[in-house]
Parts: sequence; C-alpha cells; structure tokens
Amino acid sequence: MQRLRGFCLSGSKACFTLPVLAGCYARRSIYNLVRVFERTRPSMPPPTDPRSYESPEGQRPAVTQPIELERRAHDPYAAFRFGGFRLFTVGNLLSIAGRLMLAVAVEWELYARTHSATALGLVGLVIVVPVVALSLPAGHLADRFSRKHIILVSQIFSALASLALALVSWKHLSIPPIPVLREGNRALAAIATIFERHHPAFHFDDASIPLIYLLLFIGGIARTFGWAARSSFFPTLVSRDAFANAVTWNNSIFQIGSVVGPGVSGLLVAHVGFPFVYMLDALCAFFFFLLVLPIRRSTQSRNQIEKGTWKSLVAGMRFVFSKKVILATITLDLFAVLLGGATALLPIFADQILHCGPIGLGWMRAAPAVGAFTMALLVAHLPPMKQAGKTLLWCVTGFGIATILFGLSKTFWLSLGLLFFIGAFDSVSVIIRGSIVQLVTPDEMRGRVSAVNNIFIGTSNEFGALESGLTAALFGPVISVVAGGIGTILVVLGVGLRWPQTRKIGALDQTLH
Repeated sequence: MQRLRGFCLSGSKACFTLPVLAGCYARRSIYNLVRVFERTRPSMPPPTDPRSYESPEGQRPAVTQPIELERRAHDPYAAFRFGGFRLFTVGNLLSIAGRLMLAVAVEWELYARTHSATALGLVGLVIVVPVVALSLPAGHLADRFSRKHIILVSQIFSALASLALALVSWKHLSIPPIPVLREGNRALAAIATIFERHHPAFHFDDASIPLIYLLLFIGGIARTFGWAARSSFFPTLVSRDAFANAVTWNNSIFQIGSVVGPGVSGLLVAHVGFPFVYMLDALCAFFFFLLVLPIRRSTQSRNQIEKGTWKSLVAGMRFVFSKKVILATITLDLFAVLLGGATALLPIFADQILHCGPIGLGWMRAAPAVGAFTMALLVAHLPPMKQAGKTLLWCVTGFGIATILFGLSKTFWLSLGLLFFIGAFDSVSVIIRGSIVQLVTPDEMRGRVSAVNNIFIGTSNEFGALESGLTAALFGPVISVVAGGIGTILVVLGVGLRWPQTRKIGALDQTLH
C-alpha cells in the first residue's frame, strides 16, 4: 500500500481518512470560486487608475485654512459711505463758512466804527443771551419734533437776518438817528465808559450799530434752535460703529469752514465791502436748506413717559450731571474756552500790535482752523485713540501754553504759528468731547443733552469773547490773553483732581456705555 498524503489505494477501492476528506472539499470550493470568477471576468468594468481621482494640476481646490478672527482694517472715510451724511456735510460746510465770514466782517465793522474793545465783547453777549435762554427749549423741541424740519426753518430765519444785516450795512449812512437808536448808542457808550476809562478814544455815534446788535440777536435765536437740532440729527445719519469717524469729520468740516470763511471774508472786506459778505452768508444758509431737504428722515426715538416740557428739560439736565465723564469733559472745555479764548481780541491784535489790517485779521482767524483741520485729518487716518482721557488733558494743557505764547508774541508769522497750534490742540478736545457726549447719550435724549452741552460749550465761546473784551478794556489785550492761558492750565489740574476717572478713559468705542 502506497501512502500519498493521507490518500491510499487498495486495488480498485479508494480509502479516505478524515483529514484527506476535509482537504478535498476545500480544494473543490476554491476551484469552483476560480471558475465563477473566470466566467464573470469579461463582464466586469475595466480597472480604474487611482490617479484619475485627482483634479488636474492648477484646478485643485485650495486647502481650507483654519479660520482666524481678525479686526477689520480702519476705514478713515466710513462716515461718507452714508449718502445722508454726505449731503449734510456739504451743507454744514457752506453754513459754517458763511457764518464765520459774517463773524469776521461784523467784528471788523464794529471795531472800525467804534474803536472799542467793549464793542467786541458785547458781540459775544448779544449772541450768548439766546443760547442761555433758549437752548433747553430748543433741545426739547429737537426731541419732540422733526429735527430735519427745525433745521430747515432755522436756515430760513438765519438767511433773512443776514440779508437784513447786509441792507443795514449798505445804507448805514442814510439810517435816520431816531430816538430809539440814539438811546441805544448812549447805553452802549455808557457800558464802554465803565471798562475803558483809560482808553477814551471810542465813540458810538453811528445809527446802524444798535441795529447790527439787534440782527445778531435774531440770528443767534435761529442758530440756537438750529444747532440743537443739527447736533442731534447727524448721529442718526450713520451707524454706531462709524459714529466716532463721523464726529471727527464733522469737526474737520467745521475747521475747513473756519479756514475758508475768515480768509475769504478778509479779502472781501478789504476789496468789496461788508454788505457783500453778509449776502454770501445768506446764500450759504439757503444752499444748506436745499441740501438738507432731500435727506430721508430717520426714525426718531421719543420718550413717551415724560410728557411735560419742564420735566423733559429737567431730565436732560439730570442725565448730564449723573454722567461724570460727560460733566468732566464739558467742564474742561467750558473753562478752557472761557479763559483761553483770544479770538475775540484778534481785531485789536491785528490793528494795534501786529499792524496787519483786515487781510491779516482774516489769516489770523483762519490759522486756528488750519491747525484744527490738519489735526482732524490726522486723527481720522490714525487708529482710534487708546488713551483718550490722558490725550484730552494734555491737549488742553497745550492749548493753554500756546495761548500764553500768542499773547506775548509781537511777530505776525510767529502769532500765526501759535494760532495754528491753538486750533490743533482744541480740535482733539472737540473730537473726544463730542464722541463722549453722543456715544453715552441715548437717541431719545440727544436733543436735550445737546442743548445742555450747547449752554456750556456754545456759551463758553461767547462768554469768552465777553470776558476777553472786558478784561482787555481794563488791563489791555496782552494781559487778558496771557492770564487766560494760565487759567486754562489751572482748570486742567482741577479737573484731573476732581474727576480722576477722566484720566482712565481708554478707547472711545470700547469704554463708553
């Protein structure tokens, strides 16, 4: 018997052991699977090249990188992306330029006809009276009625007052000296006598002088209502994230108007005359009217709880005094402008100290605006301030130092440079204060808070003119300006000690709520 791997042959009979039987079945199964594969192989699809799954070179999608949260790049022109703000800004520029053209012409005309520093101070008093008396009612109206309509009406009355002023200036020699006008001149001379006992060269004998003061008073009423509506209207034209940029550009527009207005006014006064300047102001007010007209009126929030006028006004005052950051910045600006404002005395410096005439006066009035506009452009293009509080205090201090040096200067070009720095430092103060007041204030109270702000800040310019004029009449223009600069520095120290939180103000768009 021969053994072949568990298989035996014995004659014709085959013998299997169990291992051999299992192996046979396994080989038969494998054989059957191979036969099935060979039969179905022709019907199978051809094999696929693995490289065919890859996109052609240059068309492969980029691998997605991890998402990184980055801050958007600073947009220095964010506010101008809004059409309403563009229209308002152009109209505001024309209005400011016209008003400052009128201011330079009125100051020079009154000083030329009276030679009185008191007369210059009384210009500020005439304008400040409606601001003090009517700012709160004007703010109440701005929160209760359409701010756009109030702006339009105020521009109409402002234009009419300027046209009447042009007529009075043109016909001043033919105005009859009626008793009312004679008594007005007599009262003005009596006031000047109190402060100018050592400088008796002044005279009030032109019948047009009381009328000029009256028309300035009427124009001041129109501007008081218009300013409250205007300052609470433009924040509604942009989104909140663009508001600080809007404040910066709004201040820049004011400074552009402050450059163009006085510069053009000085040339026109010297070569054309006062009436033409007043007519230009009326024309600018009319164009502002036309530009505001197509602006869509946004939804205006109104507080439905405070129905009474008096309660509404008190609520605005209470809000301002409850916000220490607003109160500190307003106080700082109020006393800095009140004590350090030398603008009202520029006609005296141009005539008696620097001897540069009306054209030089125009450049002197424009120099602070050039500095302010330059600084505003710089602020608009730089990233937001990280230490706004400390910046505010240092800039007001610089304002006081530049004011002291201007009062001591006897050179025209040096005086222009110092006025440039006065405007540059003041511009930063205006931007920071304006951003703080508007960002902290809810929309339904913006009119009343703007009115309170106008009482402090708007009157500080005019009271500063009155204070400068009267102190110049008593002690001379140089002492008046230098003392005002010293007082400004002392105010900065006082505010820093009284409200230490002012120094802690950081980025305006992050720390204010």
